[in-house]
Amino acid sequence: MKILMIGGTGTISSAITRQLAAADHDLWLLNRGTRKSEVPKNVRQIIADIDDEKEVLRQLGDEQFDAVCEFIGFLPTQVERDIRLFRNRTRQYVYISSASAYAKPASSHLITEGTALANPYWEYSRNKIACEELLMNEYRTNGFPATIIRPSHTYCERAVPVSVHGLKGSWQVLRRMMEGKPVLVHGDGSSLWTLTWNEDFARGFIGLLGNPKAIGEAFQIMSDESLTWNQIYECVANALNVKARLYHVASDFLAAVAPKEYDFTGNLTGDKSVTVVFDCTKLKRAVPGFQAVTRFDEGVRRCVAYILAHPELQVADPEFDAWCDRVIEAQEKAKKEIEG
Repeated sequence: MKILMIGGTGTISSAITRQLAAADHDLWLLNRGTRKSEVPKNVRQIIADIDDEKEVLRQLGDEQFDAVCEFIGFLPTQVERDIRLFRNRTRQYVYISSASAYAKPASSHLITEGTALANPYWEYSRNKIACEELLMNEYRTNGFPATIIRPSHTYCERAVPVSVHGLKGSWQVLRRMMEGKPVLVHGDGSSLWTLTWNEDFARGFIGLLGNPKAIGEAFQIMSDESLTWNQIYECVANALNVKARLYHVASDFLAAVAPKEYDFTGNLTGDKSVTVVFDCTKLKRAVPGFQAVTRFDEGVRRCVAYILAHPELQVADPEFDAWCDRVIEAQEKAKKEIEG
C-alpha cells in the first residue's frame, strides 16, 4: 500500500512507521523533520509544516494514497484543513482520536465504541470529540472515507507511564523511587487502567489500513490487560529493583492544588482516575488474530532499561519534586491536626 503519515515519529506512530517500513510498504511521512535520523531509510519524507497548505500541495504534486493517517490533529480546524488537502487524494483517512473522549463518568465501566462521547473535564477530549463529529458528518454527507481510532494510554521505551508527574515527564517519579521517597498516586490507587505497548498497538492499526470494514467506523485499540494504579506503580518499582512507597491523595485535591499547567482536572478527573475496561471485540472482528502480547511488567522493564541507558531522557524536574513534598507534608499535617 501507499501510505502517508502526518507525523510518524511520535510514541504511537513511530512503531507503525517501523512495521510498515519493514513490510516494504510505500510509506511517506509528512512532518517537520526533527527526528529524521530515526526514520527508516526506505521511507520517503516530506519536510513541511502541515499548516502551510500551499507548500504541502507543492510537495505532494499529483500523488495519490491508499491511506492518509493523521497523528497530530487536535483541533477541528486541523481536520478541516486535512479534508481540503486530501479529499480527492486518498481511499482512506485515518484519524487518531482518544479514549479520553468517552463519557466521564460513563454509565458502565465496560467501554465499547458505542459508549457515549462526553468529557466536561478536559478540553483536549472535547476537541477530539468535535474532530470526530466533523469527520463523521463529512463521511455521511460527502463520502469522505474516514476511520477513527481511539487509543488509550499507549507507551514506548522513551517514557514510563505514571499518572502524577510534572511538565518534564516521568523521570522525576522514577528518581523519587530510586531515592526511597514516596510517590504520589491519585485516589486510593484501586481504579483500573489499561496500558498498551506501542508495537502491539501498531499491529492493530495496520490491520485497519486498506480494510473496507474500517471506512466510516470507529475502533479502539488497546491491550486486554487491566491493572490498578497501585499495581502499575509496583511494576515500575520492581523494574527499578526498589521498594515502592506509594502515597495516596484524592484526585480532586491534586487538581485543586497543582500548578494550572499540570492540568490534573483533565488528566486525572477527566481520564486516569476513572476505572475503565475496554472491549476490543469490534477490532478483533475487523482484524482477525489481533492480540496485544506485551504485559505491562514486561514493557516497563524495557522502558526502565532504555531510559537508564540514555541519560538524555533523564530530565530532572526539581519544581515537581518540591511540589510533591509540599503536598505530602500538607496532608500529613492535616492528619495530625484532625487526630488532635
